[in-house]
Amino acid sequence: MYEGETEPIPRVTGRRHAVAPEPDDYDDDDYDGDDYYDEYEDDDPEDEPPRGHGHGHRPAPPASRRVRTIIAVLLIPFAIAAAAGAVLLYPLGDKQESRVNAGTPVRGEITAARTGSCTGDVQVGDQPDDSRCLVVTVRLTDGAAANQEIQTAIPIEPATPRFAVQDKVVLSYDGRDATDGGSYQVVDFQREIPLALLAGLFAIVVLVLGRWQGLKALIALGISFGVLVLFVLPAILAGENPLLVGIVGAGVIMFVVLYLTHGLSARTSTAVLGTMVSLALIGALGALWAAFAKLTGLDDETATLVTLVDHPIDTRGLLLAGIVIGALGVLDDVTVTQTSAVWELRAANPALSRSQLYAAALRIGRDHVASAVNTLVMAYAGAALPLLLYSSISGVGIVNIIGSQSIAQEIVRTLVGSIGIVAAVPVTTALAAAVAVQEPLAGKPVSRGSRRNA
Repeated sequence: MYEGETEPIPRVTGRRHAVAPEPDDYDDDDYDGDDYYDEYEDDDPEDEPPRGHGHGHRPAPPASRRVRTIIAVLLIPFAIAAAAGAVLLYPLGDKQESRVNAGTPVRGEITAARTGSCTGDVQVGDQPDDSRCLVVTVRLTDGAAANQEIQTAIPIEPATPRFAVQDKVVLSYDGRDATDGGSYQVVDFQREIPLALLAGLFAIVVLVLGRWQGLKALIALGISFGVLVLFVLPAILAGENPLLVGIVGAGVIMFVVLYLTHGLSARTSTAVLGTMVSLALIGALGALWAAFAKLTGLDDETATLVTLVDHPIDTRGLLLAGIVIGALGVLDDVTVTQTSAVWELRAANPALSRSQLYAAALRIGRDHVASAVNTLVMAYAGAALPLLLYSSISGVGIVNIIGSQSIAQEIVRTLVGSIGIVAAVPVTTALAAAVAVQEPLAGKPVSRGSRRNA
């Protein structure tokens, strides 16, 4: 062995019988008759279970009564609490009035464009740079003046998109004369078709590679998006506590998505338990460090939101809700992978004790957690790249940049989420090892006498 290498894992080769535990290692009450199984005595290769690869795994055998009872006691109260919280926090009654004066969106296509004054007149001679506009003619495709053309001016500024002929655009209509170009403002491009094509390509790739599992993953993705759009956002806008709403929403997503994607089994339930413990840790650490660092959650977008709603919003709670929900996706991946690793190791070598199973799966988890943490950090850094660029040219020094509200909250978000991901590996692995050694193995049952003579 290499220096520092842990004790090698005993392996079962060929078609030998599974090694039964010593009498002291199990209790007769832990099984009713035929809990331990052979490693397939038949010569028929069709009887052998499929071997897992990567995130895939063989179907889990039915859990013993004891395991089912323990898992039910631990999970059912939280599942009921998540469902009840969603019902109680769901906003009922009148829809919140918006103070956003964005106008009515109208779609159109640019048919002509020229440089002119911002009053719509053609420029003659030199004009000040601040009076130059792009005067566009737009054929409206919907709205009160559909199929008619209007002319409107777009200021030429560094932050203004560069529109051209044949561009399909979205305009904001202020409700005045529908044939007057002054009633419209070009605000953006139409992006429905490119986004729909990309979503279709994504779905095709997932279905081709994942097949039935991929279809379940797409359905789970739709449910997650629905929970966010139909519950989390309306509840926060209705004045509910953002952190409480985020926790309830994450709980609903966790239960529904994990069981839908991976099936109702002890293995999935163990992943749910690991995810739940890790989310609780992330929420607690986030609240502690947000208070310790005096984070208010008031970045530019949140400050704008506060001015547009009719009631106060707990901006720090909004920050914490974002931390919890943002970490959920990576946590799901880590906990499911760890539980699958434990079950696969258990199936490959039934002779492994709980401690050996834990040690072997933890070695797998160390590699996984390194990549998962890097993924989370890079995701946040990529999203905050414009902010980082702006801060780097401000000339106020790296310490002041890191300590600013916008950067500090991203650092807390990233590090708290990473701590939760790291903690999820040993926690989930320990839970999975404790459950897996109580589980029957897929195969043919052997008699009680055979077990004791093995």
